[in-house]
Amino acid sequence: MKRSEYILKRTSFAIATIFVAITINFVLFRMMPGNYASQIRAPHMTAQAKQALISEFGLDKPMWEQYLLYLKNLTHFNMGTSIVNEQPVWPQLMQALWRTLGMLLLGTTGAIVIGTLTGVIAAWRRGTRTEHATVISALAFYAVPTQWLALMLYVYAAPRLHLPIQGITDVFASYQGWAHVTDVLRHMILPALTLCLTLYGEYTIIVRSSMLETMGEDFILTARAKGFPQRRVVWSHAMRNAMLPMVTMVALSMGYIVAGALLIETVFTYPGIGFMITESVFNSDYWTLQAGFLMLTVSVIFFNFVADLVYFKLDPRITE
Repeated sequence: MKRSEYILKRTSFAIATIFVAITINFVLFRMMPGNYASQIRAPHMTAQAKQALISEFGLDKPMWEQYLLYLKNLTHFNMGTSIVNEQPVWPQLMQALWRTLGMLLLGTTGAIVIGTLTGVIAAWRRGTRTEHATVISALAFYAVPTQWLALMLYVYAAPRLHLPIQGITDVFASYQGWAHVTDVLRHMILPALTLCLTLYGEYTIIVRSSMLETMGEDFILTARAKGFPQRRVVWSHAMRNAMLPMVTMVALSMGYIVAGALLIETVFTYPGIGFMITESVFNSDYWTLQAGFLMLTVSVIFFNFVADLVYFKLDPRITE
């Protein structure tokens, strides 16, 4: 299979999957009891006003017409209006997504660096106390519930490190320039640290397992037979091939974390997409929930697509 054929095939599969996700998202929320108007808690709203809202959003039309209208609105990035603040959902969703991605990038980068280093060291020092300590620590953090770890950092780490525990900026200060950037980063530290500690153990185990398998390959034995130092064999020869499973794990984690950060953002009241969805559940914000779930689904599909392309770059043999 040629490179262009492989890319075209994976792109077509990703687009088809997104279309299926859009359709399922539409059907699931239409199966929920009630509708947009029935969720509005306004005791003085008349029946005529509620009927006007139903007509405005096309909820009185046949299902197939609602579906076509839904697809049309998506092409214009129109995902409805929030019940809570009566503002368009799309700008609010994108703002929350960028906040989550910032925290995600910080936490995941730390997890990848720490997990890769500890995984390689564990494989390199196999059978030693270093390996046992590394693996046990990784498994412990991997097994700890995310919300529990977030609460421990909230209660014990934040006061000692003098770090903020909620929001994304100090509401009582009007920082500008680099002071504002520093303030945002300080508010990201605890959520990102929680994410880092939760993920790094998984990366450690995957890298260690992959390294042990790679270290038994013929090309590694050839490198050793040539007299290359052990350090060079591990870091220069085994590392690249051992990182292939890591690509999939990172891609899957990126898609999962956008959704999995929900618990972390809730604990720290971090105004990302996870916290936005949590608030929408409690407020029965129909349109925000629908847009949020669609965004999470698309993020998983997108990062898997990126993983396929990176896999091809690292190992062209997958097209054979």
